[in-house]
Amino acid sequence: MSRVNIKRAIVLLVTGKAEPLDRIEDNFWQVRSPSLVFDVPKQIRLTLAGNERLWKVPPVNRREVLRRDHYTCQYCGSTKNLTLDHVIPRSKGGKHTWDNVVTACDRCNARKGDRTPVQAGMPLRTQPKAPMHPVVTFAEQFWREQQQQNLE
Repeated sequence: MSRVNIKRAIVLLVTGKAEPLDRIEDNFWQVRSPSLVFDVPKQIRLTLAGNERLWKVPPVNRREVLRRDHYTCQYCGSTKNLTLDHVIPRSKGGKHTWDNVVTACDRCNARKGDRTPVQAGMPLRTQPKAPMHPVVTFAEQFWREQQQQNLE
């Protein structure tokens, strides 16, 4: 459920993307123009979902990787001079994907070089993964809070 302004509601109704929810006389606003009177229902229901309602995994880029890793080096925990590092180097067949890119400080990135974390003896603090849908993230947070309340 969400609220839309009356202008958006009229467009959705006229284009056939929404339908009135109630047909009760009291649940309409009258919108008047010089040549037309239009009854706009107070509640409408979308008949089809548009592409803007679909959530897509964001592209792998510096800003999103830094945000995912909380602006912290995944090798030493530093928050200064951050860069991106491919866990499995691209020269060794690693891809530029969410599961293979992490935040690293300049020093750790240079120390690791063209090796895997195991070869360099530099374990990752957290395993990299793609961002989750916001609803899933909210549900997991809610679940954790419920478990903590049950333990108390």
